[in-house]
Amino acid sequence: MPRWSKITLIVFAAIIGLVLLIYVALAVYVNANKKSLLITVTERLNKNLNGKMTIESMDPTFLKGFPGVSLSLRNVVLRDSLWNLHRHNLLEAKDFDIAVNIMGLLRGAIDIEKVGINNATIYLFTDSNGYANTAVFKKNKQQKQTNERGSSPAEIRKITLNNVDFVVNNQKGHKLFQFVVDELKAKVDYKLLGGWEADLKLKLLAKSLAFNTRRGSFIKDKLLEGPFKINYDDNSGIVTVAPNKLNIGTDPFIIGAKFDTSKENTEFTINIEAPAILWRNASALLAPNITSKLNMFNLDRPINAKCLLKGNMGPGGDPLIYVEAIVKDNVLTTPGGVVDKCNFNGVFTNNYVKGNDFTDANSAIKLYNFKGNYKEVPFSIDTAFVVNLDKPIASGIFKSQFDISKLNNVVGDETLKFGKGTANVNLAYSADIVNFKLTKPLVSGSIDIKNADVSYVPRKLRFNNTAILLNFTNNDLFIKNIRLQSGKSIVFMDGSIRNFLNLYYTAPEKILLNWKVRSPEIHLGEFIGFLGSRKPARVVKKRNAGKSTFSEDLNEVFEKSNVNMNVSVDKVYYNKFLATNANADLLLSELGIAIKNVSVRHAGGLLKLNGNISQKGSINRFTINTTLSNVDIRNFFYSFDNFGLKSLTSQNLRGFLNSRTNISGGITDQGKLVANSMSGSVIFDLKKGALLNFDPVISVGKFAFPFRDLNNITFTNLNGRFDIRGQQITINPMQINSSLLNMDVAGIYSFGNGTNIAVDVPLRNPKKDEDITDKEEKKARRMKGIVLHLLATDGENGKIKIKLNRNREQTK
Repeated sequence: MPRWSKITLIVFAAIIGLVLLIYVALAVYVNANKKSLLITVTERLNKNLNGKMTIESMDPTFLKGFPGVSLSLRNVVLRDSLWNLHRHNLLEAKDFDIAVNIMGLLRGAIDIEKVGINNATIYLFTDSNGYANTAVFKKNKQQKQTNERGSSPAEIRKITLNNVDFVVNNQKGHKLFQFVVDELKAKVDYKLLGGWEADLKLKLLAKSLAFNTRRGSFIKDKLLEGPFKINYDDNSGIVTVAPNKLNIGTDPFIIGAKFDTSKENTEFTINIEAPAILWRNASALLAPNITSKLNMFNLDRPINAKCLLKGNMGPGGDPLIYVEAIVKDNVLTTPGGVVDKCNFNGVFTNNYVKGNDFTDANSAIKLYNFKGNYKEVPFSIDTAFVVNLDKPIASGIFKSQFDISKLNNVVGDETLKFGKGTANVNLAYSADIVNFKLTKPLVSGSIDIKNADVSYVPRKLRFNNTAILLNFTNNDLFIKNIRLQSGKSIVFMDGSIRNFLNLYYTAPEKILLNWKVRSPEIHLGEFIGFLGSRKPARVVKKRNAGKSTFSEDLNEVFEKSNVNMNVSVDKVYYNKFLATNANADLLLSELGIAIKNVSVRHAGGLLKLNGNISQKGSINRFTINTTLSNVDIRNFFYSFDNFGLKSLTSQNLRGFLNSRTNISGGITDQGKLVANSMSGSVIFDLKKGALLNFDPVISVGKFAFPFRDLNNITFTNLNGRFDIRGQQITINPMQINSSLLNMDVAGIYSFGNGTNIAVDVPLRNPKKDEDITDKEEKKARRMKGIVLHLLATDGENGKIKIKLNRNREQTK
């Protein structure tokens, strides 16, 4: 080995030996002077305190602090001067390790360079009057003057914490911060001009981060882990935490902060950014009053979110909270349904009105450039606000253009079923939110539907090539330019509903839709579904018990609302019936249809009608009052299927009818008269009438008047009254004066059994009296001569049997 190498090894060994000798000497010195050193350390630690620190025992830990000297303090307790009042130790540590400067120790001084706190509780307490136990660290004037003369407090350069329960309990400010510190390591560098910088690495569990204990805790029971770089400026009293990555739970965050300790109540600003976090993970970090609301919603994919917290450690309630989020191509789940392809920029603030408190009532959610698909219906909202989260109010502008068939996914197909067509929606709205559902909205704007096929399922009505323009003005709804086509029927409509949006939610039975209806041609048979009882919608399992769907709400409105219609139609068809220039007022309600002021031209005359239809199951009751003026009786009977008569039909009649009727009865779902259901009366006056090929008369005439033409019997004037009761028609005593014979008729005609009609027929030929102008003389001679007394009764196969009325006196 070279000589210089040997010399180097000898010198190096000598140095190591000297250090070990000195270290052993120090160990012997510390161990021999434990009591005096404990007193010195205690005095040193108590030097700048407005309270008292007590240490139960002290032992040197040489290897732990090598090459310096470490002291392990046991059962360290730090109390402020008012501890007897509030009873909260600021520090209570089972193990308190300090490292002291070796040169200072040789000089007889204790300079603490490192502090390690293990198995301890640090409790910062502020009572309801604002007094804090941290007053133990406040400097008095004498201390400040001493420091200015050159004596400075200890500069602790390293701090470690292990298994430390750290609590900030501010009862005046209603704040509670509690962390279980698993590990904290801090390296501190002091600046020449005052202040310090620290590199810190921590791992802790957040038990409570309650800025307002009445609201609950943020990030409760979440694990926090990551590094920080902290800067403190002694002149300004500001602590700055540089932005750095911190894991909260399983999600990475970038967090930076600033604390102004120069203020009486330390002010703070905390900036938090989550580059990619799931909605539910984010909501779980917030206070329960916010989490409960946010958890009503969800987003499937992670979002980018930023949060600003700004407040102070004193009284004043919640801090300012400002959250921004960017949502791209996501799936939003809401209480009202799922929105696919969802994009928006969102903002939450609890300082909506500047200068007011940071409360739910002053909170708002703002959504910008919202776009998405709701059940395949695309829509957009330029700007949407939800303000006052105590009593939320939503507002915005809703826009959408889509194929109307997609509405089947929204409203279901139990009430309305949509085929082809397009819809253009542009609505501004404002609405209360109750249980996260829009309630009683104020809406303005329009819904424009074109070329649509729509079926009203409960009544089996179908409309083709439909056009509807809905204009909303506050609570009112105006419906314009409607074109409905059902089969051959084409209807043009304009309508309005006053106070619609309010009544829709509160009292649909009070909704009154005023319609003006115009049509060149209506076939009533295509609307016969309105006569029948509604077909019940199939039962759909509700997603939430007690909450109705939009389809169910709409169905209820259709059934309970009232419709007042003013109808003007050029031509009306119903089976064989044809009327022209029809005008009517109709009131459709949940109970049925009221018909008023009906006026139509029919069979060359005028028909006026009033009545109602009561909808009760499959049989509907109707009541009508009609007035006929100069109506062609043949056409009239033909149009109404001879009113159920079999022996007397339109082929047997000719003339012009004037009549007044008051009839009630039953009508089926298909618009057919219910047999034997009618009751009422018919008063008629037939002018220029004729009875053609009427079998009952021919049956009588072929025996009594074999040489007279009974196939064409004319009447100068025929009038009478029929009373209808079910299957029986009572013929009040009536005189028939014809061209070929006269007769008196009275009795009962029955559609079933029970026909009993007395017919008195004088054999005198009426033509013999044609030249008599005196009415009284003509009346007196009418029944002269031989008079046949006949009786019409039930025959075989529903035919009428004519026989002599042998009991004429008894039948009078």
